Amino acid sequence: MTVKQIPLHPLHQQLGAKIIPFAGFDMPVRYTSDLDEHHTVRNGVGIFDVSHMGEFIVKGDDACALISRVSANDPTLLFDGKVQYSYLPNGKGGIVDDLLVYQISPVEFMLVVNASNIDKDWAWINSHVGDLNVELVNVSDGMCLFAVQGPLAAQALQPLTNARLDAMSYYTFEKTDFAGQANVIVSATGYTGAGGFEIYVSNHQAEAVWNAIMEAGAPHGIKPIGLGARDTLRLEMGYCLYGNDISDETSPIEAGLGWVTKFSHDFIDADVLKAQKEQGVTRKLVGFELLDRGIPRAHYPLCTADGTVVGEVTSGTQSPTLGKGIGMGYVPAELAKPGTELFVQVRDRLLKAQVVKLPFIKK
Repeated sequence: MTVKQIPLHPLHQQLGAKIIPFAGFDMPVRYTSDLDEHHTVRNGVGIFDVSHMGEFIVKGDDACALISRVSANDPTLLFDGKVQYSYLPNGKGGIVDDLLVYQISPVEFMLVVNASNIDKDWAWINSHVGDLNVELVNVSDGMCLFAVQGPLAAQALQPLTNARLDAMSYYTFEKTDFAGQANVIVSATGYTGAGGFEIYVSNHQAEAVWNAIMEAGAPHGIKPIGLGARDTLRLEMGYCLYGNDISDETSPIEAGLGWVTKFSHDFIDADVLKAQKEQGVTRKLVGFELLDRGIPRAHYPLCTADGTVVGEVTSGTQSPTLGKGIGMGYVPAELAKPGTELFVQVRDRLLKAQVVKLPFIKK
């Protein structure tokens, strides 16, 4: 498979980024150190280039009806300028992908999907259009996305726009002038739990906007941030990563996504998921903290005290904020209660852990 490059690839090379293949793209994984970049975002402000993400425009009289059919959350609850987190059920009780739904107008929406799933999602959504009056446009290759995250993000970005950034509520967006460019989507969203914004621009605007953000953010200590810190930041918040914590093989109810599963509308797998929600599931995705020293990694076995394997780690790391090992994984429902003792098998050792309520970092 050919590995794609994001539009600002040469700029990241100039910045000294370590670049690795990720989700089909060459992506900056770090510029200095994961630890330094993590703390920069948690305590100040950093900028990620996440232009590998996919964007689809869905427009037409039946745009909302199509989204309602293929996604578990209820898009009729949206209004212009509102964003919704949702997922696409796969018709077999699993998850095609998780995504964001942006309502631009009652007849135009933008779907933001994971980079590794762009082609799969595009085919899946198109396969459910049927006789609906809707036009789909895959604009992924023409758009760049910058995530400016951290408690100082609004202060850093405010000089670049007339939109009142500090007044934007979480999961809303504005299409506005930004850094001298027209029709930029500025969204109060992110994957770090540190606050901040996501900036959607056309490829031809990207370099000018990146440079303007770096200049405006300089007094606030802004730094470019790679995917390494993005992973530790999202994990501290207990945010699922597609391919690790959720997949075509995991039930959204097991994964704790019942809160975005709205039975107020009819959608793919609604009956199956409603039954699971009412009857309960046999396993659940939990967060755990290590009580012993060590770092849990994906696919390490999760065990009971006698070494019986009851699950496996789906995501794990050393939390830079907490200074201890944290992770997520699926365990039998009876072991999912906070305070429950678990053990992570690291080679021939069993490291003691306990189930905790997510997120790991309390705001």
